[in-house]
Amino acid sequence: METPTEPAASNVSAMASQTRKILITGLPGCGKTTAIIRIVEALGRTEVAGFYTQEIRENQTREGFGWRRLDGRAGVLAHVEFRGGPKVGKYGVDVAGFERDVAPVLDAGRADVQLFVIDEIGKMECLSPGFVATVRELFTSDKPVLATVAKKGGGLIAEVKGLEGATLFNLTRQNRDETIAEISRILSFLKAAL
Repeated sequence: METPTEPAASNVSAMASQTRKILITGLPGCGKTTAIIRIVEALGRTEVAGFYTQEIRENQTREGFGWRRLDGRAGVLAHVEFRGGPKVGKYGVDVAGFERDVAPVLDAGRADVQLFVIDEIGKMECLSPGFVATVRELFTSDKPVLATVAKKGGGLIAEVKGLEGATLFNLTRQNRDETIAEISRILSFLKAAL
């Protein structure tokens, strides 16, 4: 059973000085992507790089998943109509497109970035060896990272949750607003320290 670190409001500045890696996990539909978007918006002018994912729906049926980089570029990660290549459930995954268009924006060597945002570290994304290598490099660097991570899974999913210095928040619909506020405060303290 996971035991997420949930800092008290009085420890926000201490938490910001101890962690540069913030992870959000939770059940599907709890609002992880919404939380990421709201946190990035709350930070204001911070230089950020990364991506978030969203469902692709047609006639109220989920047909796939798209990605959108924070610079506005967008594409499709997985879709029921993708044939050939790897699959997760009923979805074919465009690993090559994801590696080409998303993984490079997560380059830990970028000096212009104050915060890297990853939504999400999940089964589909982890099919990309380039993404896995890039995330490992980011998580061993001193660069601040805000990421969502699947609730279950081995490999990179389990690895990032177990890293020393990473803070894991377990998001629910009930605690979403307070968790967003807490993470925003931590990242604001961290931004001021950079």
